[in-house]
Amino acid sequence: MAALSQTVLKSHVTKGAVPLSNKSFSGEKVALQRRPRAKSVGQFKCTMEGVEYAKGTGPMFDANNSTVSVHGGERSGRPRVSDTITTPIVCSSTYTFENTQQLIDFQEGNYGSFEYGRYGNPTTRTCEEKISALEGAEDCLLSASGMNSATTMLLALVPAGGHIVTTTDCYRRTRQFIQTVLPKMGISATVLDPSDYDGLEKALEEHECSLYFSESPTNPYLRCVDIARISKLCKPKGCVVCIDGTFATPCNLQAIRLGADLVLHSATKYLAGHNDVLAGCLAGDKGLIDKVRKVHFVLGGVLDPHAAWLVNRGLKTLALRVERHNANAMKLAQKLEGHPKVLKVHYPGLESHPEHELALKQMSGYGGVLSFEMDGDLMETASFIDNCKLPYIAPSLGGVETLIEQPTIISYWDQSAEVRAKIGIKDNLVRFSCGIEEYEDIEADVLQALDKM
Repeated sequence: MAALSQTVLKSHVTKGAVPLSNKSFSGEKVALQRRPRAKSVGQFKCTMEGVEYAKGTGPMFDANNSTVSVHGGERSGRPRVSDTITTPIVCSSTYTFENTQQLIDFQEGNYGSFEYGRYGNPTTRTCEEKISALEGAEDCLLSASGMNSATTMLLALVPAGGHIVTTTDCYRRTRQFIQTVLPKMGISATVLDPSDYDGLEKALEEHECSLYFSESPTNPYLRCVDIARISKLCKPKGCVVCIDGTFATPCNLQAIRLGADLVLHSATKYLAGHNDVLAGCLAGDKGLIDKVRKVHFVLGGVLDPHAAWLVNRGLKTLALRVERHNANAMKLAQKLEGHPKVLKVHYPGLESHPEHELALKQMSGYGGVLSFEMDGDLMETASFIDNCKLPYIAPSLGGVETLIEQPTIISYWDQSAEVRAKIGIKDNLVRFSCGIEEYEDIEADVLQALDKM
């Protein structure tokens, strides 16, 4: 079967080809070409580096020849992909240059391309640019997971012997890295309640702080930090402000516009949105992203191009999905707040939330996650979860499916009751990530499970 080559590079058009059509490209009419069919297996014609070998004047390869297997259909010009609606998945570990001068131009920033897969990929770059646009950021760096983004950022921006400020309510593995890995490099931390701004001022006065890092909303109690206030306190001291906006998404919270230098996401969650990919991203000031990127190149936490494509695909429906996530969580939070078997609901959209007024000021929606405390002990709470039939019992959040979990069991089961109490993890706490199902179905399922308690 004849190979089809739709090339826009005149130098790559095979001699003797039959024109298929004419198409305008960069102001020129360029023929789209189909290579002529070989007359027999022994007359396969191969174009290499612009030199075409005609019958009797150069190497002739049969169809099973190793060289043809490697280069046939590719070296004379690949199909044009710029007209595709979807961004192609570029699965290349390395990239080529036509000559040494082109490579030198690339090294000196005068030729735009890629060099090696760990240093960049066209599919990944498209996704990074989309996230930058959503966040109002100068640049973005995708990596293999949210934790990879967080740890690489911390290693890149906090010097040995440095000091950071973070908050009490946060993802367990982030806390673990700050408490167990950073001290090996002499890095210390001030850990504050999310609303302790006096404590932040004191830390900035007593230490040469390199970084303020907090989630907003936080995990699992959905606390919010005043990003504008924090930025005004930190920036005069040269302290970088990084906000983990995973629970919010750029649809609900524009952390950079509020003054943050950087915003981090576990793109696994809402950005990708389908529970089918692991990814992380860091967006913000280009100079800071460049510093993190250099460490990222060394550590190698690269996102696979197919995973980048999945994140990019998910981003296309982000606003639509987040609108449903917001609505479902708000309705459920309001319903549960008045239920006799629920002691307390944690959701920034509720007036009872300690940062509700702040959330009204800096957020346009409150996300799809809520947590609530049951009127029961560890096993009674577990029984409620087991009786819920619509949500999956699983960690994570932000996907189209509703998920439910008991943090004590799913995240802290290896910790003693004393340790859990110290960090605020209660046995009767439930974290509920609303999916995009019909709200009535979610509510009916939760209520029937409550009735069985």
